[in-house]
Amino acid sequence: MRLLIAIAASLVILPLTPVSPATAAPKDDLVKIVRQVALTRSPVAMAAGMPQVNLNARTTNSWGFGPVATPAPRVPNAYPRGWLFVARRDGAKWTVALEGAPAFADLGGTAGILSADERQVFGTSARAEATISPYDRRTGMRLPYALNQSWRLTGGPHPMSDGVRSSIDLAGGDGRVLAARGGLAYTMCGSGTGWIRVVHDRGFATDYYHLSGNIKANGKKVREGDFLGRIGNDVSCGGSTTGAHVHFSLRRDNVYVPIDRYAFGKWVISASVGDYNGAAYHGSKRVGVGGLLLNYGGLGFRGGIVDTDGGTFLNKRAGPGTTYKVVGTVADGATVTVACSKLGTRHVGRNNYSSNLWNRLTDGTWIADVYLWTGTGDPVNGYCP
Repeated sequence: MRLLIAIAASLVILPLTPVSPATAAPKDDLVKIVRQVALTRSPVAMAAGMPQVNLNARTTNSWGFGPVATPAPRVPNAYPRGWLFVARRDGAKWTVALEGAPAFADLGGTAGILSADERQVFGTSARAEATISPYDRRTGMRLPYALNQSWRLTGGPHPMSDGVRSSIDLAGGDGRVLAARGGLAYTMCGSGTGWIRVVHDRGFATDYYHLSGNIKANGKKVREGDFLGRIGNDVSCGGSTTGAHVHFSLRRDNVYVPIDRYAFGKWVISASVGDYNGAAYHGSKRVGVGGLLLNYGGLGFRGGIVDTDGGTFLNKRAGPGTTYKVVGTVADGATVTVACSKLGTRHVGRNNYSSNLWNRLTDGTWIADVYLWTGTGDPVNGYCP
């Protein structure tokens, strides 16, 4: 998505003064307050208009919930911003919190208008997921299209907003964009078109922008592989496109995060110098921008992708070190499951990653962790006794 944030001469933030219900309808008040809160999240005023607030059918005179999106200009290299919000009305005052604010979890855990699934994902219990190490990049996600299809990587890591290179562009195949993992889906743009966000477990969420014919989602529970829309050129929230595609973005703990070194469909994304550059790796196989990515499916949380850093196969040993005899081999790019881990001989793998961790596979053989992409440098199934 080739999207330039237009910097206004000044940004005026109105005070969050509650409006009396006698002078305005409660929902009208809520729209004003949500817009004001959204503008406090934007470092600069957006030239494309006021934040788009979508008060879904569940919003009442006492509770509010829905998406708010700050549109971007419809020019290259401009990026919209969007959040879910929860609001509670006490007398004449609305208390509004956006995703990422502590109050969002407090309100989300008690809001009666939210489903039980939403209260679990957005409420205070979700804070425990924030304790997951930021170096643990296991998501369990696939690429956002059908298994065994090959789509083109049309754009390497680049932003969705905030300058964070959280996104890649994908196009091809049957054009059907599918959920990378199960979760709760929401339509983000006020138009109801173009932009779907799916909130997953473990603090992750994925965004899908430029869609055509997308589902109308208001907390809809979707499974991995469920249809979200088709690749398109929708710019309801701003930006631009040069051809039909999906702008696929990664969020973690309510903010966009660099997509570099995360895996989707068993391809590890690799950023390069400059936006839209980069590649994806499946083991030692490298595919650059313009190449095709076969969707192998999601990687299990106890699984790994063999990466010999240039070789064709990896020796499997009888124990955790090179002093143990070779008892077999496993092909570069193969998926294996880890039974447990133990310290042994130190090795250096891709990107000078050095470790003395070894993994015992479910067949009883051992391989060095530096030659296995798991998404974390720690044991994925505990240490062996």
